[in-house]
Order: sequence, then C-alpha cells, then structure tokens
Amino acid sequence: MPDKYKPDYNVIVKWVEPGSRVLDVGCGEGSLLERLITEKNIRGVGVDKSPGNLNVCIAKGLNVIQVDLDIQKGLRDFPDKTFDYVILNDTLQALEHPLPVLLEMLRLGKKVIVGFPNFAHIVSRSYLFFQGKMPMSKTLPYMWYDTPNIHFMTINDFRNLCKEQKIKVLKEHYLGERFYNIPAFFANLFASEAVYLVNL
Repeated sequence: MPDKYKPDYNVIVKWVEPGSRVLDVGCGEGSLLERLITEKNIRGVGVDKSPGNLNVCIAKGLNVIQVDLDIQKGLRDFPDKTFDYVILNDTLQALEHPLPVLLEMLRLGKKVIVGFPNFAHIVSRSYLFFQGKMPMSKTLPYMWYDTPNIHFMTINDFRNLCKEQKIKVLKEHYLGERFYNIPAFFANLFASEAVYLVNL
C-alpha cells in the first residue's frame, strides 16, 4: 500500500489545521509532508538522517534538513514554539533516546502528533505465545535481526509516560489491522497502531 494511503496518515491529515506551520520529524521520503502541503496548504519542513530519504524529498520539492535525532544537538537549533504542529509518526520506537526527542518536540510545537505501532496487539501476543518467535505482522513486517524498532512499547506504556511527564492528551485514535477505529478501552489489546495529539 503506498504510504500516502496509510490509515494513520488519514488521521494526521484530519487533525492538522489548514495553513499551519509543520515540522515532520523522521519524515522518510516525505509522503506525509507532501500530502499535508497538497491537502492542507501547510508550510512544512521535514527532518531525517538518511541522505537517500532526503534526496527523494528534495526531488519532490520539499524543504528538508538532515538531522540525527539521537545526537545531543538534535532539534535544538529551532526556537521554542516555532511550529503549530510537530509530527513524529512511526519513528519514536526506533530512536535510541525517545523521551528527550519527545520533550524537544513539545518545546518546538504548540501541538505534537505521535504515531507508533502497538507491540501489545493481540496478533503480536499470539504470535509470540504460539510460535515462540518475535512477532511479524502487517504493522511490524521485519525480522528480529533487521528491524529498525529498538524500543518495544505499548499503548499503555505511552499513556503512562504522558502521566509521568504531565503531557496532556488532546486526541487519540487507535487503528487495527482491519478496523480503523478501535475504542480506547480495548486499544492496548486490539489496536495495531496508535496516533496521539498532545501538548504540555
């Protein structure tokens, strides 16, 4: 499925107000940023550490900067509240130091959108229980030895983090492998992905 049609992208695009200033952190090849520019007329900047991804973004005419989020400097060059939205989608679990990056994003943006795969999803639990191997699914399509994911977080883990850090959850949306609107009460078990809109 092409990235621009990912269900989590639909949620993010719906939440972002037209004409906003947006920073897409870990923008990859720029599919989400491109869609936000086209559909919401945003003023957007993408950051990514991969030269290959940046070259694809530049070829699309996107404004991008090379940044390694796991080094100390990271996003510090941007002043406080530079952006209306800072987006980190499908990247938090792949960072060496996710909490400092999340806190930097909250400094930079009036609102922050975070999307991530839920490792407590029932398919992943069943796979590990019955097969005794690290789970593979549509949301987590990697072998254990080549996965970019280094922090195996769940929806409950993120909820607890928000409480600990006094991060306000403004909106939340949970998606399953087949159903794209999972009730919050059942999300940790049945949602394969989560998308949050938060601020301080």
